[in-house]
Amino acid sequence: MSDSRRTDAVLLLVALVWGSSYLSAQTATSALPVLVVLLARYALSALACLGLVAAGRGKGRDLTRDRGFRPWTREEVRAGLPLGVTQAAVLVVETYGVAHTTAANAGLIISLTIVLTPLLDRAGHPGGLPPAFYAAAGVCVLAVGLLMSGNGFHAPRLGDLLMLGAALVRAVHVALVGRLTTGRPIRPLHLTTLQTVVGTVLFLPAAAPDLPTLARADSGTWAQLLYLALFCSVFAFLAQTWAVQRTSASRASLLLGTEPVWAVAIGIALGGEHLTPLTALGATLMVTGTYWGQSVERAHRARTARTGILAPAAPTRPILTLGAAPPDPPTR
Repeated sequence: MSDSRRTDAVLLLVALVWGSSYLSAQTATSALPVLVVLLARYALSALACLGLVAAGRGKGRDLTRDRGFRPWTREEVRAGLPLGVTQAAVLVVETYGVAHTTAANAGLIISLTIVLTPLLDRAGHPGGLPPAFYAAAGVCVLAVGLLMSGNGFHAPRLGDLLMLGAALVRAVHVALVGRLTTGRPIRPLHLTTLQTVVGTVLFLPAAAPDLPTLARADSGTWAQLLYLALFCSVFAFLAQTWAVQRTSASRASLLLGTEPVWAVAIGIALGGEHLTPLTALGATLMVTGTYWGQSVERAHRARTARTGILAPAAPTRPILTLGAAPPDPPTR
């Protein structure tokens, strides 16, 4: 396999793993309280990340950069503490949403982050997005309405509304990531480790009363928790960081943008979910709208960069977070 094909395969694997996270979270929350699931996911991820940092320290170098090992810097702490809080907020709303809707709907609605983030990130920047971007956002809004309708138009389900809120909170988080990390010497592994530790500390008091349920969880539930922590979080982040340094931004974004497609496919194949004609149309419109919006924003960013006005990048997933990494691939 050539290097380019190997890189594409890794990026597709990351998108597949992220797409499967919704069904895994749904399965785990059917057996355990949501806050216990979140605590376990954060704590297991934190242990794995701390182990990687310790391994880098033992070798006298940072595992994410070929240089001598250094402890956490002031810039990493200043960014990691608030981003740990906002990422915890994202996962609270998202996990409660997944517990009350289908995995397919969750994966599709959360992809609204792609069109919401540029709108938030434009605040304080000169110029505006082209009309085509707002048309793509309108297609996504229509898609959400169809996804919420199920078998027919009715009052939105709680889970769908929560996922809509999660997409908004995630967009705020991603915009904040850009403002706190751009142009600063921040190491991805160290920042992610700090965020997982912050999340563990935040969820521990709230989940403590229900911790006995975790001790009684069966092997299947523990398998889902380990998968969420080690594969959907730590592995996906490190694999994506490795892959995006070996391909173009446009190609990586395209491949990672297949996440909602995998969420639908896995929800149907493994979760026994079914798409009605209305939700199938909504799924098609959502994928079309997000890809369209992302391509319009990327082209607009390239044009404004040539004229000297820096435009923000459009993400497919929140960067430097649990289960996620820089969407429009990073160079840092």
